Amino acid sequence: MAKGLKTYTLAEMKDKYIGKVGTKKRDDYEYELRMDVLGKMIKAARQERNLTQEQLGKLVGVQKAQISKLESSTNSATIDTVIKVFKALKADINFNVKIEDNFVRLA
Repeated sequence: MAKGLKTYTLAEMKDKYIGKVGTKKRDDYEYELRMDVLGKMIKAARQERNLTQEQLGKLVGVQKAQISKLESSTNSATIDTVIKVFKALKADINFNVKIEDNFVRLA
Protein backbone atom coordinates (compact mmCIF):
# COMPACT_ATOMS: atom_id res chain seq x y z
CA MET A 1 0.00 0.00 0.00
CA ALA A 2 1.26 3.49 -0.83
CA LYS A 3 2.60 5.61 2.01
CA GLY A 4 0.07 7.93 3.54
CA LEU A 5 -2.90 6.17 2.00
CA LYS A 6 -5.56 5.53 4.64
CA THR A 7 -8.20 2.86 4.30
CA TYR A 8 -11.70 3.09 5.73
CA THR A 9 -14.24 0.46 6.69
CA LEU A 10 -17.73 0.53 5.22
CA ALA A 11 -19.06 1.50 8.67
CA GLU A 12 -16.66 4.46 8.81
CA MET A 13 -17.71 5.58 5.33
CA LYS A 14 -21.40 5.36 6.26
CA ASP A 15 -20.75 7.38 9.42
CA LYS A 16 -18.89 10.03 7.45
CA TYR A 17 -21.10 10.37 4.37
CA ILE A 18 -24.54 9.23 5.53
CA GLY A 19 -24.48 10.01 9.23
CA LYS A 20 -23.84 8.26 12.50
CA VAL A 21 -26.12 5.47 13.72
CA GLY A 22 -29.17 6.97 15.39
CA THR A 23 -29.33 10.10 13.24
CA LYS A 24 -32.43 10.63 11.07
CA LYS A 25 -30.43 10.55 7.85
CA ARG A 26 -28.79 7.22 8.79
CA ASP A 27 -32.08 5.73 9.99
CA ASP A 28 -33.75 6.74 6.71
CA TYR A 29 -30.87 5.18 4.75
CA GLU A 30 -31.05 1.90 6.71
CA TYR A 31 -34.85 1.76 6.30
CA GLU A 32 -34.60 2.28 2.52
CA LEU A 33 -31.96 -0.43 2.33
CA ARG A 34 -34.15 -2.93 4.21
CA MET A 35 -37.14 -2.11 2.03
CA ASP A 36 -35.04 -2.63 -1.10
CA VAL A 37 -33.92 -6.04 0.18
CA LEU A 38 -37.53 -6.99 0.99
CA GLY A 39 -38.61 -6.05 -2.54
CA LYS A 40 -35.82 -8.17 -4.02
CA MET A 41 -36.88 -11.10 -1.80
CA ILE A 42 -40.46 -10.84 -3.05
CA LYS A 43 -39.28 -10.81 -6.67
CA ALA A 44 -36.93 -13.76 -6.15
CA ALA A 45 -39.65 -15.81 -4.45
CA ARG A 46 -42.13 -14.98 -7.24
CA GLN A 47 -39.63 -16.01 -9.90
CA GLU A 48 -38.80 -19.21 -7.98
CA ARG A 49 -42.52 -20.07 -8.19
CA ASN A 50 -42.52 -19.25 -11.93
CA LEU A 51 -45.24 -16.64 -11.51
CA THR A 52 -45.68 -13.42 -13.42
CA GLN A 53 -46.45 -10.23 -11.52
CA GLU A 54 -49.99 -10.45 -12.87
CA GLN A 55 -50.45 -14.03 -11.66
CA LEU A 56 -49.14 -13.16 -8.20
CA GLY A 57 -51.39 -10.12 -8.10
CA LYS A 58 -54.43 -12.32 -8.78
CA LEU A 59 -53.42 -14.69 -5.98
CA VAL A 60 -53.07 -11.77 -3.56
CA GLY A 61 -56.07 -9.81 -4.83
CA VAL A 62 -54.16 -6.77 -6.11
CA GLN A 63 -53.27 -5.38 -9.52
CA LYS A 64 -50.02 -6.23 -11.32
CA ALA A 65 -48.92 -2.61 -10.75
CA GLN A 66 -49.03 -3.16 -6.97
CA ILE A 67 -46.75 -6.21 -7.28
CA SER A 68 -44.39 -4.20 -9.46
CA LYS A 69 -44.28 -1.44 -6.83
CA LEU A 70 -43.64 -3.97 -4.09
CA GLU A 71 -40.72 -5.44 -5.99
CA SER A 72 -39.17 -2.08 -6.79
CA SER A 73 -39.87 -0.32 -3.50
CA THR A 74 -41.93 -1.69 -0.63
CA ASN A 75 -42.14 1.70 1.09
CA SER A 76 -45.84 2.14 0.35
CA ALA A 77 -46.83 -1.43 1.22
CA THR A 78 -48.68 -2.34 4.37
CA ILE A 79 -47.38 -5.23 6.41
CA ASP A 80 -50.69 -6.96 5.66
CA THR A 81 -50.01 -6.82 1.91
CA VAL A 82 -46.45 -8.09 2.36
CA ILE A 83 -47.70 -11.02 4.45
CA LYS A 84 -50.38 -11.82 1.83
CA VAL A 85 -47.74 -11.81 -0.91
CA PHE A 86 -45.49 -14.26 0.93
CA LYS A 87 -48.50 -16.44 1.81
CA ALA A 88 -49.52 -16.53 -1.87
CA LEU A 89 -45.95 -17.53 -2.71
CA LYS A 90 -46.14 -20.29 -0.08
CA ALA A 91 -43.07 -18.74 1.50
CA ASP A 92 -42.41 -18.44 5.21
CA ILE A 93 -41.61 -15.00 6.51
CA ASN A 94 -39.95 -14.48 9.86
CA PHE A 95 -39.76 -11.31 11.88
CA ASN A 96 -37.04 -10.58 14.39
CA VAL A 97 -37.21 -7.74 16.82
CA LYS A 98 -33.85 -6.72 18.21
CA ILE A 99 -33.60 -4.31 21.10
CA GLU A 100 -29.99 -3.22 21.42
CA ASP A 101 -28.07 -6.51 21.50
CA ASN A 102 -31.00 -8.76 22.50
CA PHE A 103 -33.52 -10.44 20.24
CA VAL A 104 -37.09 -10.38 21.53
CA ARG A 105 -38.57 -13.87 21.51
CA LEU A 106 -42.23 -14.80 21.81
CA ALA A 107 -42.98 -17.85 23.93
